[in-house]
Amino acid sequence: MKRAVRLVVVAVLAACGGGSPAATLNAPAPWPAREPVSAPAPGAVNAPEAPPPPTPPLTLEERATRLHRAAIVVDTHDDITSAILEDGFDLGHPSGKTATDLPRMRAGGVTAEFFSIYVDARFYERPSSREGGGARRALDMIDITYQQIERHPQDLVLATSADDIRHAKQDGKIAVLMGIEGGYAIEDSLYALRDFYRLGVRYMTLTHATNNDWADSSGMGATPPKPRHHGLSGFGEEVVREMQRIGMLVDVSHVSDETIDDVLRIATAPIIASHSSARALCDAPRNLSDEELRGIAATGGVVMVNFFSGYLDPGYRTAMHAFFVRHGAELAALDKKGMKLSEIHEAAMKMGAGDLPKVPLGVLVDHIEHIAKVAGVDHVGLGSDFDGVDSMPQGLEGIDGLPKITVELLRRGWSDEDVKKVLGENFLRAFAAAETHARSTKTTLSGAGSTRHVD
Repeated sequence: MKRAVRLVVVAVLAACGGGSPAATLNAPAPWPAREPVSAPAPGAVNAPEAPPPPTPPLTLEERATRLHRAAIVVDTHDDITSAILEDGFDLGHPSGKTATDLPRMRAGGVTAEFFSIYVDARFYERPSSREGGGARRALDMIDITYQQIERHPQDLVLATSADDIRHAKQDGKIAVLMGIEGGYAIEDSLYALRDFYRLGVRYMTLTHATNNDWADSSGMGATPPKPRHHGLSGFGEEVVREMQRIGMLVDVSHVSDETIDDVLRIATAPIIASHSSARALCDAPRNLSDEELRGIAATGGVVMVNFFSGYLDPGYRTAMHAFFVRHGAELAALDKKGMKLSEIHEAAMKMGAGDLPKVPLGVLVDHIEHIAKVAGVDHVGLGSDFDGVDSMPQGLEGIDGLPKITVELLRRGWSDEDVKKVLGENFLRAFAAAETHARSTKTTLSGAGSTRHVD
């Protein structure tokens, strides 16, 4: 049928003088007729086309938004794992009670988040058959971290390397990493240390609020605890060496000055402070001196600034001290009872912790600038401590506030390149360097592992 129709059409065209049938059928469609163009009058000049209107310059906020979206944003310390384990919280179902959830992480432009595998000293000091010791606590927290990743595969992906973080950015996902907070987790076992690495742990904070069997702590109060080892014991030095051999970042947040000195003395790869601020601006033992800042930078490491108001602002710290003089014994008793972190937080709020002075966001940026000035702009980053402390600067009540840091840095005249370093590139460089160092040892994870026992 289609061939017959074609023959009729060809015959009609030929009869009408349409020329070669093949040429007629294959000829391109004619252009539409054009309006005749009048020739310009003699001596006339064609008027130039009007230029397009100039594009208005970006506002500071627009520039910050564009930069933040393009950047890799890494936060190296988030205690949301405590709420997930203890309260059954799910990142995909915001409760209004946490600083971290999936919508807030998306709004904050987060590329990579380190979930804190927080092991309180009580699991080291008072292990029980019901709660276990430090290792079991860490394993529980690692499992619930995997649980969240598996429940939300469209948003979250497990990451164990710097390249994994970059791939997550390309794929539009949030990379979830893990860092142990409190070396009690390894229960004085280098075998356990290596197993935690296998499970995905990529940094370990050597201590927390108290000394352990091989390292001294800075404590949590105004005065550090009495030294037990005056830094690292011999076994503690072996822990640090083994961490760097396998590619696990050594984290000196929460450790004493003498412990930091020992770590710096033996370090052969970058070390980090996952959530510490500058002691020169707020005199807290948990913060780092200028000498320590320079020492960490000399290893190629990074100091990730803690957002807690008590480590940022001397005025807040004074008010906080007065609060704990009044209520510290009550809160300590709740901790000894084994109450959940969220329950202790709620109790503190009822006692008046929420009435302490608010700290401006600019104070946090002051710490970033101080560390950049002392250690260098390549050695400062972000380690929020979200969902682990009671008070953050104004505007940073949740992780969705992170873009405000970008705005403030640009307002102060920082270049786009340097802002990107603070947001994540500095950490990625140190992380990749630690991985490169581990590969350079040409050793196997367990086959070449140290079998030393605690002193």
